[in-house]
Amino acid sequence: MSSEVMDWDSVYRQQGIFEGPPPWNIGEPQPELAALIAAGKVSGEVLDAGCGVAELSLALAEQGYTVVGIDLSPTAVEAAKQAAQDRGLGKASFYQADITSFDDYPPGSEGRFDTIIDSTLFHSLPVEGRDGYLRSINQAAAAGAHYYVLAFAKGAFPPETAEGKPNEVDEDELRAAVGKYWEIDEVRPAFIYASIGPIPDEAVGMLPFDLDEQRRAKMPAFLLSAHKG
Repeated sequence: MSSEVMDWDSVYRQQGIFEGPPPWNIGEPQPELAALIAAGKVSGEVLDAGCGVAELSLALAEQGYTVVGIDLSPTAVEAAKQAAQDRGLGKASFYQADITSFDDYPPGSEGRFDTIIDSTLFHSLPVEGRDGYLRSINQAAAAGAHYYVLAFAKGAFPPETAEGKPNEVDEDELRAAVGKYWEIDEVRPAFIYASIGPIPDEAVGMLPFDLDEQRRAKMPAFLLSAHKG
């Protein structure tokens, strides 16, 4: 899918390539990002880039952060808005927009955000869309803002994966793309957790990835930390 654009709205309507909800909807923030929050690495106003159904945004709002989530899928955005309303989370707001173009941001976003978090968006973009995305979120970032990216590492998926394979990255590729607009602090190996449905005990040893205690897939990834210079 390097040049192909996934129909993300059909995925969130559960009419796409997955049976049921997309596997990255795990009912909570990705553990790697939850650990950053717990360690005090998030501050100020937060932009959740490619928020999906906004498990990350909602968790941040519950802790008192002001969060704006942006996603291309109107279905995901409506689900996020409803969840925020149901939980009484007035500090979370959501917009349907193309995050690769700053013109689609809500008014007043330029230089606004102190923390920007990309929870599995980067590898979902067409490769040719990365530069516009990175330029746009840099424009939305306040001076000294922090930026975190959680993206699939090369080899996370078998080469023969036919449909819906993300644009996985190696460390050098990730550093080169992000470093054009951001000062990189660290890139380290990490995991993306995915819900993959019931797995028989006898099949566990045959899987190409490990499972956590909840039997979610732990897939190789990178976690990048950067700041706006």
